[in-house]
Amino acid sequence: MMAPSSAQPNPARNLQVRRFAGPAVILLAAAVATAPQLLRGNSCGHDFDIHLVSWLDCLSSWRHGIAYPHWTPSANYGAGEPRFVFYPPLTWMLGAALGLVLPWQLVPIVLTFLLLAATGLATRALALRALANAPATLAGCAAIFSGYALFTAYERSAFGEMAAFWIPLLLLFILSPRRQGPVCGDLGLRESNPSGPLLRRAFDGSAAPLALVVAGAWLSNAPLGVMACYLLAAVAVTLAVLHRSWAYLLRAATAAALGMGLSAFYLLPAAWEQPWVDIRQAIDDPGLKIENSFLFAHPADPQLNLHNLELTRISLIVLVMVAVALGGLFVALRRKTLPAASPSARRWLIPLALIPLTVFFLQLPLSLPVWNLLPKLRFLQFPWRWLVVLEAPMAIFFAAAAWPRPDARRSVRIAVSAACAALFLASTAIAAVYFFQPCDDEDAVAPMVSTYKSGSGFEGVYEYSAIGADNGMVATGLPDACLVANPRVPLGILDTPGANPDWWVEQRSCDATYSATPAFAQANPEHLHIRADLPHAGFLILRLRTYPAWRITLNGQPASQAATREDGLTVVPVPQGPINLTADWTTTPDVRAGRWLTVLALVLVTALWLRERQIRSASPSRLS
Repeated sequence: MMAPSSAQPNPARNLQVRRFAGPAVILLAAAVATAPQLLRGNSCGHDFDIHLVSWLDCLSSWRHGIAYPHWTPSANYGAGEPRFVFYPPLTWMLGAALGLVLPWQLVPIVLTFLLLAATGLATRALALRALANAPATLAGCAAIFSGYALFTAYERSAFGEMAAFWIPLLLLFILSPRRQGPVCGDLGLRESNPSGPLLRRAFDGSAAPLALVVAGAWLSNAPLGVMACYLLAAVAVTLAVLHRSWAYLLRAATAAALGMGLSAFYLLPAAWEQPWVDIRQAIDDPGLKIENSFLFAHPADPQLNLHNLELTRISLIVLVMVAVALGGLFVALRRKTLPAASPSARRWLIPLALIPLTVFFLQLPLSLPVWNLLPKLRFLQFPWRWLVVLEAPMAIFFAAAAWPRPDARRSVRIAVSAACAALFLASTAIAAVYFFQPCDDEDAVAPMVSTYKSGSGFEGVYEYSAIGADNGMVATGLPDACLVANPRVPLGILDTPGANPDWWVEQRSCDATYSATPAFAQANPEHLHIRADLPHAGFLILRLRTYPAWRITLNGQPASQAATREDGLTVVPVPQGPINLTADWTTTPDVRAGRWLTVLALVLVTALWLRERQIRSASPSRLS
């Protein structure tokens, strides 16, 4: 018997190559999109400093055995703030985890690569429900190089919003019930028994993963969580009308409730403790108001000049992305490269086609009543944040319009691939030239890490300050504790208008100063300990912002607190002589309730997953 020829094609091997080729191309595309940062260093966009400080503080907490920290001690120049209570944990935990194994200079670059790659892979998975492997891979690349993805990565460094991969996953699970596998042209949307029991149609295998997606969106970025829930509701209503079935509404409502339950350990404290901080500064600042950020708006306030320049740039991105989405949809339908012949295919396509129209509507002043009416929608701050929802549909419509038909010559496919590659490289070049934000000397990674280790701290976030406290009044260079006779005595001198006051010993605003043990770099972020022998009775001003979760004891007894200060620092009345003062972060009732809700939701999601698996295995459609 002759041995098989080595030149003979191996179908199994070719199938395996095609299976991994698509994801490999997506990873390469993400590397190309990140290449300018590898060459020039990371981009110090608007939110970069906040993220880097959060990673450093999280890692410090982990090293002290605090698995889920709540307090960031380096904010407000060492006085701290409850940032981790209100900012979703996934991105700051992922950044801290990368900091365990990578140099800090590489962490933002690697994180950008990972988030862009995840967005591309998730978009490709959604596109595979309607397109073949090659155009679906092209869709994944298009999502990576979309104007908004690169704008978010380079100009804004908003790592939480870069977790856009949750959106295509949400669309995948709500649009593609899992009774059947994907069938090109029918998209797996055909229900195995449209007249069967409602619960069997609602819980078909997609509800449990959909709950995980909702939880992931909330735990990555609060605006992303808001948009995910509204998107889920809108798509579910659309599908319910098109299919004339309550199953989609039941599935979406269950997934949303369980998803928010899974994230309750973060969501409940973040919602419950909002009255403790000045959270409305997140929407009351003129630059953060929806009214001032509609398409090509130009508020007359001279303080918003930089805001207006950025708004012009992002408005152009809005127009390009909406035009590409609608133009791609039109061309794809004309070329019949998107399945639209069967009713189930049209029902998959209609929700995706409505997304660019809805996103564009929300950029116009005409939509203001919607922003004012729907709960929490104004917390998005910028209408153009909805572009994160547009990325996947735009990429799919673009790929369906651009990719040649299956019967096209190989040379045509090569030419289209080369043209798309050139377009993506041009997008990267535009991001490198127009979106890239060079780091100032003090904002680069190395100087910030050095400043962090020194314990001098950084500027705080205004919406996380206590009610009535002014972050701009917190002096730099403060000691851990300052003994004074007057609890409202100003600490520090304002040398530079618009900057924080500076404190130094020679000012003699403190009768005596004391250091905590251990020092900042080795201290537990949620524990402060001061031993001292005081020369006279008075007030001890701690370099610690007030917050209800702090429990302060003096010589073993709960300490009383004096009148509040404009800078929000904690003031403790103290007697003459030796003192032993501690401040410990406590687990408040809302935190305990949130954890129990998460445990309950986890049990319910597990039970739902097992039940859906049982229903799927018993479904007759799997044998057809």
